[in-house]
Amino acid sequence: MARSIEPLVVGKVIGDVVDMFNPTTEFTIHYGSKQISNGYEIKPSAAVDKPKAQILGPRNQANLYTLVMVDPDAPSPSEPALREWLHWIVIDIPEGFDATKGKDLVEYMGPQPPTGIHRYVLALFRQSEGSMAGVPAPEIRSNFSTRQFAAHYGLGPPVAALYFHSQKEPATKRR
Repeated sequence: MARSIEPLVVGKVIGDVVDMFNPTTEFTIHYGSKQISNGYEIKPSAAVDKPKAQILGPRNQANLYTLVMVDPDAPSPSEPALREWLHWIVIDIPEGFDATKGKDLVEYMGPQPPTGIHRYVLALFRQSEGSMAGVPAPEIRSNFSTRQFAAHYGLGPPVAALYFHSQKEPATKRR
């Protein structure tokens, strides 16, 4: 059974990053041995390496998915309230497999919040048109829009989403 969207509404993921949707797919995100759940806080040092993103369900290589990871709290020079900082895009992930079976369209970049607490959103989309091979990677990571990316490539609404928090770690004191 798919996750409840209530944490995504409370965390303003629905509204800030994606529109209201009906979750129809389960997926898990693990940083090392820690499974991430909505609102979980993880230190940037624990998220340097890309997580294991697993799409649950029967193994079906005909059903392909795209995973997008963004920071909607990153400052943007042009439209601060409407744009995100892109951290990762994986395309062509087969159902029932993890993201390593897909293709990194944009290489993973771990959380790097400059100040304050930032949300990191992972939105999963089912590819209705088959493979997205040949889709160009966005030229820059700033001023990204998950909604526009999904609309441009015919992905429709997400089938699942998850978010976690991260904040800048204090520098170690040296004497």
